[in-house]
Amino acid sequence: MQVSRRKFFKICAGGMAGTSAAMLGFAPANALAAPREYKLLRAYESRNTCTYCAVSCGMLLYSTGKPHTGLSSYTGTNTRSKLFHLEGDPDHPISRGALCPKGAGALDYINSESRALYPQYRAPGSNKWERISWQDAIKRIARLMKDDRDANFVETDANGKTVNRWATTGIMTASAMSNEAALLTQKWIRMLGMVPVCNQANT
Repeated sequence: MQVSRRKFFKICAGGMAGTSAAMLGFAPANALAAPREYKLLRAYESRNTCTYCAVSCGMLLYSTGKPHTGLSSYTGTNTRSKLFHLEGDPDHPISRGALCPKGAGALDYINSESRALYPQYRAPGSNKWERISWQDAIKRIARLMKDDRDANFVETDANGKTVNRWATTGIMTASAMSNEAALLTQKWIRMLGMVPVCNQANT
């Protein structure tokens, strides 16, 4: 490569400028080829079952701190618990780590600003919902069930046979409930005489 006199001076001047800048502290930092820290390293991992449909796929949930506490004692920080990642559970006997788009999108509706976090009640004829406590909600549901059962309970049929039927109120249970919860629910509703019974798994 042939370099003219003028180009030689330009190369020397550029080299001197670069060396001077480096001596003044403008040298680039060392580029180290290190792997990025695993984002789930300090997360609290918990297992759950997707309740979106009757398949009941397994989920791994990752959150900051323990989900059942207001402040985190697991990560050693004072941040509030928040779910930030979820994925399919590879050890789950049903889904084997797979999640459909609805299950995989659970993170969005769990953290949605419009998600209902407490009971709400809208009075007959009203155009707005009002927040009530869980205790008031349970009491109201129990009261309405009791009133309806007292008014519509059938002890005997037309032939005088004892039937102990309550056919005006029904119940629908979730498909992801355990066998123990299903047994207790069945005993409870049959004890009340409730006839219409449905489970999410049969839809």
